[in-house]
Amino acid sequence: MPKHSGEQMLQEKYNTSKRAAAFYNNQMLDCLNPTMKEFISNQEMVFISTSDRHGHCDSSFRAGSPGFVRVVNNSTVMYPEYRGNGVMASMGNITENPHIGLMFIDFFESRVGLHVNGKAYICENKELDTLNLPKEDILDIEIKEGKRAERWVVIEVEEAFIHCSKHIPLLEKKDKSKKVQSTGGDFFKVKQSKIDSKMKS
Repeated sequence: MPKHSGEQMLQEKYNTSKRAAAFYNNQMLDCLNPTMKEFISNQEMVFISTSDRHGHCDSSFRAGSPGFVRVVNNSTVMYPEYRGNGVMASMGNITENPHIGLMFIDFFESRVGLHVNGKAYICENKELDTLNLPKEDILDIEIKEGKRAERWVVIEVEEAFIHCSKHIPLLEKKDKSKKVQSTGGDFFKVKQSKIDSKMKS
């Protein structure tokens, strides 16, 4: 059953309680089953959502080689934090509010999504042994990640459920080596917008 009173209130208001109950009973788990674990291990991307202590939200995107999000066990997953823009928005939120939502979507084959919600914390590389990972997993991390993973975000799973394929597009992978027009790190011309704003003021 839902943990959020808002869900229950709107289910009653819009008369969807019966459908929702069927979903909770048939589609939602409080851990990962083998099919979910295999699905995660095949994904190259995940969308993440976090918020700070005041509820101000942030969404972000993480990507890597297939299986970069690692399944530790039925109730724990972890993903690497690579070098980025240095803002630390998502991890900053996690230090204030551990609740996190992960959204895996297979755009290329099944067109199915998997929601994984839970509580997160930051784990430094030197602390990985606290997760009691098998030696072969530690070795695999060292081989595949090298020094790219600056640290890890570990998620204790509380909810896992499907996102149906109805409106998920089927995409085709393209060769990333082909050159495309780019304006570097300021694609949206923010710097110029700030200059223009100062000139107008």
